[in-house]
Amino acid sequence: SLQTRFRSQAVSQPFLRVTKQYLPHLARLCLISTFLEDGIRMWFQWNEQKDYIEATWGCGYFLATCFVLLNLTGQLGGCVLILSRNFVQYACFGLFGVIALQTVAYSILWDIKFLMRNLALGGGLLLLLAESRSEGKSMFAGVPSMGESSPKQYMQLGGRVLLVLMFMTLLHFDPSFFSILQNMVGTALIILVAIGFKTKLAALTLVIWLLAINVYFNAFWTVPAYKPMHDFLKYDFFQTTSVIGGLLLVVALGPGGVSMDEKKKEW
Repeated sequence: SLQTRFRSQAVSQPFLRVTKQYLPHLARLCLISTFLEDGIRMWFQWNEQKDYIEATWGCGYFLATCFVLLNLTGQLGGCVLILSRNFVQYACFGLFGVIALQTVAYSILWDIKFLMRNLALGGGLLLLLAESRSEGKSMFAGVPSMGESSPKQYMQLGGRVLLVLMFMTLLHFDPSFFSILQNMVGTALIILVAIGFKTKLAALTLVIWLLAINVYFNAFWTVPAYKPMHDFLKYDFFQTTSVIGGLLLVVALGPGGVSMDEKKKEW
């Protein structure tokens, strides 16, 4: 009945307002989690990281030390700036630099799975950059921002497209019914997010799916800390959590102007 509908709205609207208020904060915390974890790990594994770079690249003690120091300060400093909401755009560019540096230094460029996940992480940062950019006062202050020409909207588009690369690494190509069903549903959802159709619902569904996969497959706390698998799962867990943060930004802020959801408003 109409009365029941109004009563339901009266209950749900305050909940939605609270969610809308806190969701961006949760999204930013999730998004920077992999950088925070990696920066702390470099602090505690300073010598191991330095020795690895020195042995892999033969660059000598000084350059290896500079690499580890740059990664540590870049990641922890960027996380502090993003969480405190100070110089967020510069922090995002700094973290982009860290991703690029690590992609080359750890030979991720030749590992398609890790490369796609790093690109997805970059997509989350692109969404954060778009979220932090106000129309009136930004690093793109000389660029016209009328309608679809706004750089912010293209950042949101690029961020959405890069985010879905994470899910490309989760598809399993085997003939079982469950895998085929999972691949079909997952592919449909990532296409919806990429083109910006029913975006918030599709992104929220992917958040739930990715959260379940992350807790089940990357449970590093069940593996003793002295085993190499512990660090591998821990790295994967926090990188996946960062992509969840990017998707939560999509849920909180919407797909932006370059999307089918936005176009539907004009029809």
